[in-house]
Amino acid sequence: MSDGPAAWTADEMMTVAAARQLRDGAACFVGIGLPSTAANLARATHAPNLVLVYESGCLGAKPDRLPLSIGDGVLADTADAVVSVPEVFNYWLQPGRIDVGFLGAAQLDRYGNINTTVVGGDYDAPDVRLPGAGGAPEIAASCREVVVIVRQNRRTFTERVDFVTSVGYGSGPGDRERLGLRGGGPRLVITDLGVLEPDPVTCELTLTHLHPGVTREQARAATGWDLAVAEPLSTGEPPTAHELAVLRALEATKQPLPQRQAVAPEA
Repeated sequence: MSDGPAAWTADEMMTVAAARQLRDGAACFVGIGLPSTAANLARATHAPNLVLVYESGCLGAKPDRLPLSIGDGVLADTADAVVSVPEVFNYWLQPGRIDVGFLGAAQLDRYGNINTTVVGGDYDAPDVRLPGAGGAPEIAASCREVVVIVRQNRRTFTERVDFVTSVGYGSGPGDRERLGLRGGGPRLVITDLGVLEPDPVTCELTLTHLHPGVTREQARAATGWDLAVAEPLSTGEPPTAHELAVLRALEATKQPLPQRQAVAPEA
């Protein structure tokens, strides 16, 4: 948490930094969680014409609160159109009609490969089984560019991901082309410490910006590989009072998941 009357948390800084990357009028394929929060913040501030596309078939959704899932009714109620899931993927995503894919990650490696499948052990008997791929592999493969938003620590930023759910740059230059992936791959990785961008030659993620109050030593200590650092290393702008106010208003709309009620057995 920063000091002063307009203090912010690391998560708020990360969300604001991610929202700023979305340009007005772009078509954005949005994942639930941090990506959805950042995308809705962008639409409520500098990008009112941002077109939010959700995997459930909702095109141009304009939710007045943060959705609980891709199946939240508020997305369909406020969408310009609701189409089938096959149409979302076959017509909109795979031919490259989506400008930006906005993704999270459970694990991320130096080439921007994402794991949201399993951690530890093997696929059949992992230490942790994660929610899985959903539409993320197609988003990572086909969007014109991908932005990843994820908290930075050694558990998440690993030398090698335990499972490649969504391909970033594979094992380095040329892999996306070899695999026949249409999209441009990860353009930015935005964390609670700073911003990483792929090196134009090696494709390795490089720290290019720090958030205010963060040091390069903190960022390197939170990374499971020898993190490359750009020179000069820039420091981003802190959140404005308006960005924080809108973000906090959005966060206040989160609805708790409904609790399953126990049903008494019939007599």
